[in-house]
Amino acid sequence: MSLNQIFSIAGSSATAQTIRLNAVASNLANAGSAGSTPEEAYQALKPVFTVFQDNPGPAGPLSNASVQVKVSDIQRITATNEQRQYEPDHPNADEDGYVFYPKVNLVSEMADMMSASRSYQTSIEIMTTAKKMQQRLLTLGQ
Repeated sequence: MSLNQIFSIAGSSATAQTIRLNAVASNLANAGSAGSTPEEAYQALKPVFTVFQDNPGPAGPLSNASVQVKVSDIQRITATNEQRQYEPDHPNADEDGYVFYPKVNLVSEMADMMSASRSYQTSIEIMTTAKKMQQRLLTLGQ
């Protein structure tokens, strides 16, 4: 594995974690947004990631293949009857007085945020370490 592949892998990981953090931030910001139907309520975002190999070929330490993480889809989680609450005075209440809140679990979202933040930080540290290794390699030739 070359140092350039390390930058590619860590960079794609940092990008994926940024998307994950943005989805969590959006979910947390809209956790209290209500609608009169499940479709009108905010739909929580859940990114789906896939791992793919840039240049598939023979596996091994000398392979030119670079593995990357990409966002394959961003799923929208629709509110269900479990998120229905009776609030007849709410401006978004339906004719029966019910409003639908998004299916957002604040504790789960906060845990996701911490996990994504730490993963992002790790990716940046990997790139910093690889950069230092490249700089040391250049000084060996002097």
